[in-house]
Amino acid sequence: MCGICGIYAWDEGVRCDEEVVTRMRDTLEHRGPDDAGSYVCPRRRVALGHRRLSIIDLTSAGHQPMTSEDETVWIVFNGEIYNHAALRLELEDRGHVFASHTDTEAILHLYEEVGERCVERLDGMFALAIWDGRRQELFLARDRLGVKPLYWATVPGGLLFGSEVKAILEHPAVARGLDEDAFADYLTFGFVPPPRTLFQGVFKLAGAERMTISSNGRIRSDRWWNPFSRSVADDVAGATDAELVVALRRLLSDSIRQRMMSDVPFGVFLSGGLDSSTNVALMAELNEGPVRTFAIAPRGHDRYDERSAARTVAQRFGTEHHEILLDESELDETLLAMSFHEDEPGADWTALPQHRLSWLARETGTIVIQCGEGADELLHGYDGYAAHRRFAVPFQRIPRVLRAPLGVAAGRATRRLGRGVRHGEALRDAGHSSIPYWGGSIFYRGETKDRVLSRPLDRDSYRAVERHWDEASVALPNVDVFQKMTYIELQQRLPELLLMRLDRISMAASIEAREPFLDHRLVEFCLALPPRLKHREGVGKWAMRQAMRGVLPDEIIDRPKQGFGTPMEEWMRGDFGARAQIAVRRSKLSERDLLDYAEVDRLFAAHRAGRGDFSKHLWNLYAVSAWYDRWIAG
Repeated sequence: MCGICGIYAWDEGVRCDEEVVTRMRDTLEHRGPDDAGSYVCPRRRVALGHRRLSIIDLTSAGHQPMTSEDETVWIVFNGEIYNHAALRLELEDRGHVFASHTDTEAILHLYEEVGERCVERLDGMFALAIWDGRRQELFLARDRLGVKPLYWATVPGGLLFGSEVKAILEHPAVARGLDEDAFADYLTFGFVPPPRTLFQGVFKLAGAERMTISSNGRIRSDRWWNPFSRSVADDVAGATDAELVVALRRLLSDSIRQRMMSDVPFGVFLSGGLDSSTNVALMAELNEGPVRTFAIAPRGHDRYDERSAARTVAQRFGTEHHEILLDESELDETLLAMSFHEDEPGADWTALPQHRLSWLARETGTIVIQCGEGADELLHGYDGYAAHRRFAVPFQRIPRVLRAPLGVAAGRATRRLGRGVRHGEALRDAGHSSIPYWGGSIFYRGETKDRVLSRPLDRDSYRAVERHWDEASVALPNVDVFQKMTYIELQQRLPELLLMRLDRISMAASIEAREPFLDHRLVEFCLALPPRLKHREGVGKWAMRQAMRGVLPDEIIDRPKQGFGTPMEEWMRGDFGARAQIAVRRSKLSERDLLDYAEVDRLFAAHRAGRGDFSKHLWNLYAVSAWYDRWIAG
């Protein structure tokens, strides 16, 4: 796992030299503390920078930037390619000579063979940049699921790129500014959907996007993978439920085995839930020694403490188990660290315990960690998925002219019945949209969003979601609602909120996180499963529970779903919430005339008084205020 950055200057006016690319590169030292390298072409048209966290082939042969034998093609690469050994054998048969055992070199030779199509053969997570001196082209690409990030920006006469925005901002041609339209998206989703970011003029590749920049500055890009596979769908349609459960177990085990590829110690973040426990159980079957496991809980909040379940799993499989507690007193300092490392604001407060857990892993010498991200989205583990399917979908069958007034009425009735603001506003918004589902973590919506903004922003945040809903309808005949919901999550929330958080927080501690539930074959398989395999008898992830029955203790399999808990609702009602309110009001973001701070104060007051749970709304504002002060106004 590494950090990459670079400059492509097709005009001589763009600075492209060793000094500036080194400055860009070394903002990413946390991503690669083991080695650093750079390359500047003789004409100063291209500069590449790399920071290395050594995982595979720990020798100096893995140094990057890496070049071909004739030094016409150069690569910087971040990630892991799990099929690199098989690719190497194939490429050696074609006459390629290898100087290392790294996956980076396999990509380099594969690019020499097939060009931009090389990414279609790669099995793993990656962000990469290849300078092709023969064609005078720069090639950028991001992995299928968007596990690894890649940002870019154009300046007059050139293009910059980096694993994190901070590397791009180090170039003297880049000015820091806020994209106000993207701010509207951030309030809604807690992240900014690609290609935009909150930084004006800075963009990001989407998952499975590749981009080529030619010598005249022309940019072309496309998406090279779609999670809907018609052949997989046909195979699933012809199988029994029992056969599909067996196939799911096999795919999971294969994925976990692949992600155990490492020349350094590895372990698992263990919450005690089904996903992380499955990781531990299947890894224990494959590992010769004890698996290292890591658990965390907030001090003094038993409702969020899953350590008992984690200990049950640790004892069952004989793991080398580590635990730690998160104190409320750590939150302010942790947020400051997060606002540096995450570049964009951390609207997902799960980053708080994950930050502490990552450092615990690093302190034990564990460099690679397997995590459970993706399982709930693929197999519908959250209650909200089934609720949307039951209520919002039938609502869409009502004639459009009647939907808006009925949505408003239903929303008010829901609030009066005690179902809360979130449910009421979801119904209201369903009446105004062509689709019933916008994602698993909507922060500001409906009347609450209207009130918190001081003025309307010229941005309809839901257009991106509607586009993905329509894409799913085209990609697979007879696509069901569960599949559409998962597709939206794969395009938006999963890569840009959950995986972005995991990448930044793990790399801040210089450890590599791997996500076995996001193997692309497993994703294609789960996306093709019928709804009864995902949600049955009021329980999500039904097929996965069946696959692990007899392997995991029943008490773990039958546990109700519990998210990676943080008592933010309680913390925002106490001293931390008071400090957060002061920080939001004092932030220089208040000078932008974007937020109605009287309404912000009312939200804090309503939350403290128990008139609803507005913790997500308040954390969203606290995070973006800290981000603005650090990156824009600082």
